Amino acid sequence: MSERFPEGSVALVTGASRGLGAAVAVELARLGAHVVLTARTQGGLEETDDAIRAIGGAATLLALDLREPTRIDAIGPTLYQRFGRLDALVHCSAVLGKLTPVAHIQPEDWNEVVAVNMTAAWRLIRTCDPLLRHGPAGRAVFATDSRAGMPEAYWGPYGASKAAMAHLALSWAAEVATTNLKVNLFDPGPMRTRLRSQAFPGAVPESFPPPEDAAPTLAAMVLASEVRNGAVVSMGA
Repeated sequence: MSERFPEGSVALVTGASRGLGAAVAVELARLGAHVVLTARTQGGLEETDDAIRAIGGAATLLALDLREPTRIDAIGPTLYQRFGRLDALVHCSAVLGKLTPVAHIQPEDWNEVVAVNMTAAWRLIRTCDPLLRHGPAGRAVFATDSRAGMPEAYWGPYGASKAAMAHLALSWAAEVATTNLKVNLFDPGPMRTRLRSQAFPGAVPESFPPPEDAAPTLAAMVLASEVRNGAVVSMGA
């Protein structure tokens, strides 16, 4: 891909300490964006930062627990104060929760999955919307999962929360249809990640592609000068 971000472009990536978030953060930095990395794990963020520095890129680290609403709300004002702009939001953070019958879901488990997979997306939209709209070509991409549209036994909390996130993102896409901001969903398909290992502990990790394989496609969605608003892009589709 020959296109690069204009000088000074800023991209915010959640879940950037590992998996798809880390992979796409490195890819966006390679393409010229200054990447703001967020995740709960400081050590993981530092590893991603090292990978970005190794390719000559630049990043800002923001250790953040998406279950803390006031800290999410502060992201937009903080980015405005620090950079004066935000060109892209890539939301990759997700938690699996416990795979259990719906009737057996415990309130604390439900609350965590909903907080990270759904409520955090809403708060990110609220705090990032003004900056993304103000930019010349704001982009927002939310990592989704086929499970959001295909209910299956024991996957209730995860599937329901991801479905709600997707609905929320596409509603936002419809609302900004007449602006320069484009909002889309990206389904990377099965990947070699910790979340998949938690869901399928008996699976051989090497049987799934690494998240680095999906990162260029996601980055292309962010960087594309022409992109359809409200699209759902799936790897291999």
